[in-house]
Amino acid sequence: MAYHHLCSSPSSLLRDRHFLSVSPKPKSLRTLPFSSVSLKPVPFSFQSNSSIQATHVSLQEPMPQEAQNPQYPNAKTPSSSKNNVWVNPRSPRASRLRQLTYDSRYTSLLKAAESLDACNPNENDVLAVLSSLGDDVSEQDAVVVLNNMSNPNIALLVLDHFRKISTNTTREVILYNVTIKVFRKSKDLDGAEKLFDEMLQRGVKPDNVTFSTLISCSRVCGLPSKSVEWFEKMPTYGCDPDDVTYSAMIDAYGRAGNVHMAFALYDRARTEKWRIDAVTFSTLIKIHGLSGNYDGCLNVYEEMKALGAKPNMVIYNTLLDVMGRAKRPWQVKSIYKEMISNGFSPNWATYAALLRAYGRARYGEDALNVYNEMKDKGLELTVVLYNTLLAMCADVGFADEAAEIFKDMKNSGTCKPDSWTFSSMITIYSCSGKVSEAEGILNDMLEAGFETNIFVLTSLIQCYGKAQRTDDVVRMFNRVYELGITPDDRFCGCLLSVMTHTPREELAKLIDCVEKANPKLGGVVKLLVGEQNSEENFKNEALELFNYIGSDVKKPYCNCLIDLCVNLDLLERACELLELGLSLEIYPGIQSRSPTQWSLNLKSLSLGAALTALHVWINDLAKVPESGEELPPLLGINTGHGKHKYSEKGLATVIESHLKELDAPFHEAPDKAGWFLTTKAAAESWLESRRTPDLAAA
Repeated sequence: MAYHHLCSSPSSLLRDRHFLSVSPKPKSLRTLPFSSVSLKPVPFSFQSNSSIQATHVSLQEPMPQEAQNPQYPNAKTPSSSKNNVWVNPRSPRASRLRQLTYDSRYTSLLKAAESLDACNPNENDVLAVLSSLGDDVSEQDAVVVLNNMSNPNIALLVLDHFRKISTNTTREVILYNVTIKVFRKSKDLDGAEKLFDEMLQRGVKPDNVTFSTLISCSRVCGLPSKSVEWFEKMPTYGCDPDDVTYSAMIDAYGRAGNVHMAFALYDRARTEKWRIDAVTFSTLIKIHGLSGNYDGCLNVYEEMKALGAKPNMVIYNTLLDVMGRAKRPWQVKSIYKEMISNGFSPNWATYAALLRAYGRARYGEDALNVYNEMKDKGLELTVVLYNTLLAMCADVGFADEAAEIFKDMKNSGTCKPDSWTFSSMITIYSCSGKVSEAEGILNDMLEAGFETNIFVLTSLIQCYGKAQRTDDVVRMFNRVYELGITPDDRFCGCLLSVMTHTPREELAKLIDCVEKANPKLGGVVKLLVGEQNSEENFKNEALELFNYIGSDVKKPYCNCLIDLCVNLDLLERACELLELGLSLEIYPGIQSRSPTQWSLNLKSLSLGAALTALHVWINDLAKVPESGEELPPLLGINTGHGKHKYSEKGLATVIESHLKELDAPFHEAPDKAGWFLTTKAAAESWLESRRTPDLAAA
């Protein structure tokens, strides 16, 4: 029997590679006998489910036995003739010819498969449908029926029936294989594994297709470890995987967490030039991404293109997501541009990856453009995506935009704000000092059934501090303890930040709060504001504090303490803290020197810390002649060019104003935003003038 003529679909070849996993092709009418004279054929088409693609029949060959319809076993073959005849497709004779082809038989088998899927799962109903196929059911017929079924429970009954009537027991494995495919369609791995056990009990030896089908079934069920398990069983049954199975196992090992095996197979695939599908390349990119090897992701992508494999939407979306997690928004833009130029239209997953990427990177304008495009296309956002946008707005100071997004979210009908949503909105209004708006969101949060947490309370304390409502800060601080919440480092840092905005006469209220939340920090603050006057104690206490707190809050704490010193006109204490920050590498790279330029880098400092660092640097420059050194040709101060996200003032504006007060010869560089430069001659002249008693006093 011509099993190789049975084809299911082009895509199934990569999965199954079995000569039974194909759908039959109709026989040409050239093989059918008919005695008559030959006429010139005329094109026509049949309006039927099974089309006949030839328009004439040959009398030179008898009809092959395999093309005969079992329903017409006694069909006679007329004598051979050299003449061909054109047959009117609408004539009864043409209808009889169609019935004699396997095309008609195949159509009846498809209808039987459809009827079987819909019938009751009992033997009588199944036999009633199968009886319509007649008594002479070939193995090829059985394969076609099972291959086109989708109900695994009924497929078992059909398999049992075909096994009983089959005369060719040596090929029984083929019937089992196509039945396992039915379980794969239903993503029923348990059923497929039970059928495999039945095969073994009946003495049927599995072949490569059995295992490849079970491996792919595990794959579609999202169980890569099962794929690995079946793959590693193959040698036990004398089966050797082919290159397509090996390629699929790259994906399976990668998903199962066996990265070493996945890349070992991938190296072999490149050497032996296996055909690797897009899903496998996507998995390799994800493996590199999870390990933080983002350059490896791009290398796999380039290798994929070099091998002639074309990226699809899965690949593009995977790359966009990985590069977003890598915080490489410039590469996200490049990949997206390539995707569009290759004719792909972004789908929901694409937009989601772009939003996450731009949100993480704080690319505010780009994120909002993606959001507006999604709205224009009627695409719905999830709560997570809304929260990503709102968190980004909080970080970059987009208060008005956040209010609009929050409104859209509430009106969407599909997403309800959660605690993170409310927290982001409270943070946005708190950083802007908008007390009534922040309190309004808090009330909405409580009405929605969410309780306040440490993040919300921290933001509210910051809000009241900006508005200089010290009593409300204390009230909110006490609320933390009423709720049984333990203050963390961020919360204490917020209290410290609030103190930099608090009038001196009200500092005592906040010092008590700080000391209660963090006794070590409270002790340093008390020494700083002069409640306890001991220089040595201050340095030791400050050092102990910085060795005690987490590395992520060392710079914020040091910035706030220096800001507090500057506000209280405690310049010496501010310098001591800066020196401590430098020795502990809290402020790495503030000063840099090259043969041609000395620079002061202030971008990561608060206003008070920046002014203190400038003061120390100028004093160091004044001592250069005493040390025997010479100033370089150029001196520069780098403040960065942006303003504070919640303030109209930026560091550059404050430093420029202070330099003017000092009459320093630094001028903003026209071609380098945020840089203030001066020459060696101008600096030496200015420093010399500061040494005169009158000017120095000034």
